[in-house]
Amino acid sequence: MKITKLTTYIVPPRWLFLKIETDEGVSGWGEPVVEGRALTTEAAVHELADYLIGKNPFLIEDHWNVLYRGGFYRGGAIHMSALAGIDQALWDIKGKALGQPVHALLGGQCRDKIKVYSWVGGDRPSDVARNATEMVAQGFKAIKLNGCEEMQIVDSWEKVDKAVATIATIREAVGPHIGIGVDFHGRVHKPMAKVLAKELDQFKLMFIEEPVLSENYEALKEIANHCSTPIALGERLYSRWDFKRILAEGYVDIIQPDLSHAGGITECRKIAAMAEAYDVALAPHCPLGPIALAACLQIDAVSYNAFIQEQSLGIHYNKSNDILDYIRNKDVFHYEDGFVSIPQGPGLGIDVDEAYVAERAKEGHRWRNPIWRHADGSFAEW
Repeated sequence: MKITKLTTYIVPPRWLFLKIETDEGVSGWGEPVVEGRALTTEAAVHELADYLIGKNPFLIEDHWNVLYRGGFYRGGAIHMSALAGIDQALWDIKGKALGQPVHALLGGQCRDKIKVYSWVGGDRPSDVARNATEMVAQGFKAIKLNGCEEMQIVDSWEKVDKAVATIATIREAVGPHIGIGVDFHGRVHKPMAKVLAKELDQFKLMFIEEPVLSENYEALKEIANHCSTPIALGERLYSRWDFKRILAEGYVDIIQPDLSHAGGITECRKIAAMAEAYDVALAPHCPLGPIALAACLQIDAVSYNAFIQEQSLGIHYNKSNDILDYIRNKDVFHYEDGFVSIPQGPGLGIDVDEAYVAERAKEGHRWRNPIWRHADGSFAEW
């Protein structure tokens, strides 16, 4: 079997899909995208494609090493996301060709299903509380929301009190036993992160996410000493070498590699195993499309330390299309009682509707994240 063609599709709402074809008629799908940098990532995919044409798609580990190491310069969001989508598609091909789900090729599943959480949108406490209650009514046992709006490096107690009021309203609305993840989104710098972490500790949160940007990881030690809430981090880390220092420092309780950013299935399998050795939990980041979610569930299936999965069904970003629009077997992501089943079909387990993908790619997208500014006019982290 030889790789013959790589085709990319930029599709709404903000995704990039990749199809890899072979001379034996077996094809695989991947989702290589950086949100807001889809065109750049697409170009990187096609640069890497030069090496792949004519190669045996089964040699995934060797292809990963060549595509990672062979260009001299390596790592970062664009390179690792392009590589991630290629890796997902190669695993999809291998599983389909052998008639097995990817998780069977990785040693076999150690769970039948995994807990999921739903994003909760809203700008005001009452809106967020109402939306959170709706998610719980749908059967979700865990939710996540942004913990604050823009916050300067040292900010006011008014901002802190507003964030606390939002979480207090949600905790009261959903009760004491629903998991609540609070995402600081890297919007908060160390001086205020310490304050927020301490103030939010009373609400018995499932975790606080990205209390500071990953590049400021040295601040985690001090933040961890201000609260007992588990700390989650990792959506902006792209390889096992990025995660190595985070794990070695010992102040992160949950890692969140993104299967479409951190080198795909091959690399995230290794990252998960590294985390297990440090007794750190795994909760893959996935506010993306159906291919990315299917890839995440393959890793969840075989990772002992996986405990919850992010998913984007109905997320506030999905304004024109949602994750089920692009697949034919819409029941593959079977949600029940706060869990989603592990796909059992060959490869990634999803049947991509290529005709619909091609149709929506005619519209495409140029999604960009908002640009925020503080009251003094300076740039604010989104």
